[in-house]
Amino acid sequence: MSNIVAIVGRPNVGKSTLFNRLIKKREAIVDSVSGVTRDRHYGKSDWNGKEFSVIDTGGYTVGSDDIFEGEIRKQVQLAIEEADIIVFVVDVEEGITPMDTEVANLLRKVKKPIFMAINKVDNAMREADAVEFYNLGLGDHYTISSINGSGTGELLDALAEKLEDAPEKENELPRFAVVGRPNAGKSSFINALIGEDRNIVTNIAGTTRDSIDTKYNRFGFDFNLIDTAGIRKKSKVKEDLEFYSVMRAVRSIEFCDVAILVIDATRGFEGQDENIFWLAEKNKKGVVILINKWDLVEKETNTMRDFEAQIRREIAPFTDVPIIFISALTKQRIFKAIETAVEVFENRKKRIPTSKLNETMLDILKQNPPPAYKGKFVKIKFCTQLPTPTPQFVFFCNLPQYVRDPYKRYVENKLREIFDFKGVPIVIYFRKK
Repeated sequence: MSNIVAIVGRPNVGKSTLFNRLIKKREAIVDSVSGVTRDRHYGKSDWNGKEFSVIDTGGYTVGSDDIFEGEIRKQVQLAIEEADIIVFVVDVEEGITPMDTEVANLLRKVKKPIFMAINKVDNAMREADAVEFYNLGLGDHYTISSINGSGTGELLDALAEKLEDAPEKENELPRFAVVGRPNAGKSSFINALIGEDRNIVTNIAGTTRDSIDTKYNRFGFDFNLIDTAGIRKKSKVKEDLEFYSVMRAVRSIEFCDVAILVIDATRGFEGQDENIFWLAEKNKKGVVILINKWDLVEKETNTMRDFEAQIRREIAPFTDVPIIFISALTKQRIFKAIETAVEVFENRKKRIPTSKLNETMLDILKQNPPPAYKGKFVKIKFCTQLPTPTPQFVFFCNLPQYVRDPYKRYVENKLREIFDFKGVPIVIYFRKK
């Protein structure tokens, strides 16, 4: 199970505040005006040693009451379908509203763990008021205050008990997830690779409804390709399109080794493409960016260079990512794309011997030590690669608290330059010797 936790509920009950607290960042905009969250936010969290993904399902700001309620209902239905655990947030200040009842009616039919979080309970009087929510028929509830964190520990303790560890891989074949916006050409790319129409292709966004695994064994390559387009049938493709695509991408990316991000060259590198890119980076997956439909773009002398430069600006500081311009229709560079994905996979599992790492890096870091901070000088004594599935390094020094982010990026860039970790996120730690 991929442990996707979706936060649902009507607007302005504090879903985004809870989301920010769970991921320990302020990513979702929070405001007292209902419906501020127009986009769906994704983040990683952990509790009691268990990792899980959190999706803030957001709200809507326009439309009549009927349309408004219909959109919320549709959003909750999507969360129910794709998430593993649902956190239903309600507001103790306003009590049970008709929209809360509507959401509860949907959730009572679900055979997935449901946690009702009664928000804004920050005093004893409101604790007593929370008893009203037993009328929703969802069993036990958790009284919390998202804004100051009270009660969230108890909620997370209960939630963590329902989280499952990632299953062991059935085989050792690399898994490449083909991800991207609807109608970017993901299925066409896979069909072009395998030489047959394995996946349905139309110009309607959302044709691919489920993740489809395809074993690829040609020209010396052996791996599983996963087409993750998975939106919904045409009648459902409206406001919920991006939400559904993100949830499918989350599920597929979490269990892949390399994410092949397909971009529609005729539309450019858009916000949703960037979201999926960072989704893969947060999960520490290898990344290859394919610019598809390049045959449809009018080109000048520097068109390719400018397009690539614009993408690297958007994905900074993780710019060491292969970008390949392809056409699934004409099969231009599609095998180059797969060769590159295999290289990134090899980079991701690369292990540098400790002796070689110290011999190479300590001399460089001695010549360019961390800048003095508050009159203190940092001396790096030893480094090693951690025994983790993805590249992570620890540098032991006398004053790790004085090593700033710019220097960490410098060290990361040196590791990439010397040992070739193209397309792979690197994590660097500085620890006390």
